[in-house]
Amino acid sequence: MSEEEQVPPAPPSSDAPPPPPAAPPAATTGSGGSDNRTLWIVLAYLWLLALVPLLAEQEDQEVQWHSKHGLVLTGVEVVIYMVLWMISLTGALACLSCLAYIPLFIGSIVVRILCISKALNNERFLIPGLSELADRF
Repeated sequence: MSEEEQVPPAPPSSDAPPPPPAAPPAATTGSGGSDNRTLWIVLAYLWLLALVPLLAEQEDQEVQWHSKHGLVLTGVEVVIYMVLWMISLTGALACLSCLAYIPLFIGSIVVRILCISKALNNERFLIPGLSELADRF
């Protein structure tokens, strides 16, 4: 047989498995957000790193809300720590204020974890007073 006279390939047998389906299109977020929405939401609750999604994702309103909420939460924690520090400078309540640092830090970590887990489930963890303050910005 010469090169011009090649035999066409045989049709696939009926025993062969069907070809795999085409991959589905990449999922997009419904509110015009980016593909890194999970990353932005987690960063929104990591203290001053909340500035990154606040400045980078200005068109995604949900990420903006969580960033503002995280920044307000950080601001409130800083104010509370400063008040405890000033109390620790006085003689009478110094010991009690020093003992308050550890429960306050653990409580703030728990609140942040709750906020992140709710946000990743497309929900909002509303903290009375703080959430209203975040909505003002």
